[in-house]
Amino acid sequence: MGKVGFVARRQDIERLQSEVEELFTELWQLPHFMSHRAGWRPPVDCYRSAKRSQLVVVVELAGVDPASVHVAVERGQLVVSGERRRPREEGSVYQLMEIEYGAFERRIPLGPDVDQTAGEGIYDRGLLRVTFPLARARTRSARVAIQVRLR
Repeated sequence: MGKVGFVARRQDIERLQSEVEELFTELWQLPHFMSHRAGWRPPVDCYRSAKRSQLVVVVELAGVDPASVHVAVERGQLVVSGERRRPREEGSVYQLMEIEYGAFERRIPLGPDVDQTAGEGIYDRGLLRVTFPLARARTRSARVAIQVRLR
């Protein structure tokens, strides 16, 4: 097997390990007697664009105030956190409650070929899109703030 195949497999294993750890963390935080958890887990799409030579991460944040969203790079991971608050209406009695509210945090591994210092974000119609150029050299691992623009 070539070096490229090994690197791709290792990244797949690391991504799977990260997702399993995140799921177990959520399970341990959820008391067994509760019918719903205190936070939620926004869905994420992450893909590499060969055409533009970049990594693209899209986080679905419908109903989240952009001012409550924090985006940064920490230890080789994109960290997106914040809170979606449930609107309060006096005297309301819910018939059905399926929308999840509360604090959230998602950690997406970036990989060694991503320029972690050059991330850009756009928040548009409930979708946060963060792009990183692919780098030739390995970048150092440090906390990097990412500026997000509203569209």
